[in-house]
Amino acid sequence: MSASPETSARDDGPGGWLIFAFAVACGVTVANVYYAQPLVGSISESFGIGVDAGSFIVTMIQLGYVAGLLFLAPLGDLVENKRLILITLSALIACLLISTLAPNAGIFLASSLVLGISAVGTQMIIPMAAHLTPVHRRGQVVGTVVSGALFGILLSRPLATLIAGAFGWRAVYWSSALAMCAVLALMACVLPRRKPEHALTYPKLIHSLWDLLMSTPALQRRAAMQALFFGAFSLFWTSSPLLLEASPFSLGHLAMSAFLLSGVAGALIAPLAGRLADRGHSRAVTGVSIAAMGLSFVLTWIGGNTASVAAFVLAGIVLDAGSQAHLVVGQRAIFALAPEIRSRLNALYMGLFFFGGAIGSAVSGSAVSHGGATAVSLIGLGFTALAVVLFAAELAGKRK
Repeated sequence: MSASPETSARDDGPGGWLIFAFAVACGVTVANVYYAQPLVGSISESFGIGVDAGSFIVTMIQLGYVAGLLFLAPLGDLVENKRLILITLSALIACLLISTLAPNAGIFLASSLVLGISAVGTQMIIPMAAHLTPVHRRGQVVGTVVSGALFGILLSRPLATLIAGAFGWRAVYWSSALAMCAVLALMACVLPRRKPEHALTYPKLIHSLWDLLMSTPALQRRAAMQALFFGAFSLFWTSSPLLLEASPFSLGHLAMSAFLLSGVAGALIAPLAGRLADRGHSRAVTGVSIAAMGLSFVLTWIGGNTASVAAFVLAGIVLDAGSQAHLVVGQRAIFALAPEIRSRLNALYMGLFFFGGAIGSAVSGSAVSHGGATAVSLIGLGFTALAVVLFAAELAGKRK
């Protein structure tokens, strides 16, 4: 079954079935990084810790993901890719089972860190899709696979809320372990073999990450901007369930699931953003994405100060669309740099991206506790202002 994808890669890239399989695998895998976001309150309560401390559950997962990106994902440039992906997915299943059975907050936090590390299988599959695709279709195919990951991110929160509301938060992790077993079987069947041609040792491979980061301005710019986008994304989606669970909203788990599901509409923008990038409109997409981020936090402020759930819904859709459009444009830009270092470039890009998300998650609990929607909005607008400065500097540099 591995011959056809490689044959396809020599003409017009992977076929529709393989692209769909990649998208599903990415979505189900990366969802594990986000299940805890709407469950912070219930997990904190079950372990007897406060919301401020509970928000660090999400932070630990994201920091683990950063570590996995920096120390596991680069192996895609060194070792056989299919075996690497299957081993990583198997480790994720083991971590989900440990999280399910965790008897206290300490063990759960530790398992959350390792869960984040082992969830980087998604960022091994996306470069594989890019390797199999010729340049004229790369933005579209990568956008489609990334949209699968984004659907996983966005569906993870309402799904976790529904399952936890009916069966408790531990059932979320049990269910995910079963889903990951299906993904593991799917990838074992459809993934092609790919052995990189490299003479590097692992220490040299990891050391080369710093050299790549320092010598690749395009990577620096895109990664810094995406870190701001994901910081805003994590801030909003970690804080909004806490805000909407409290008075005057007091949403129950069904209403909360509907709110969290609304953000899925934003994922539809990813393939379109990829096509626009293929046609040379990356800067325009970037500018619109930054404007969308700023608008979303204006809507968050309105929603918090007028008790409008509709404003929160619209804020989530606009923020997701902007964040996802910029992610696709950024990944396409770095995948165009050099095929032989693609896994390392993607690892650096996504590692810095998730570091921004960890910061957004870490401040969300304190923002909600001490300033509510107003504090969340001000922090989000701060992320937007920094993105504007970086984008303006990029445009100024292009004119010189």
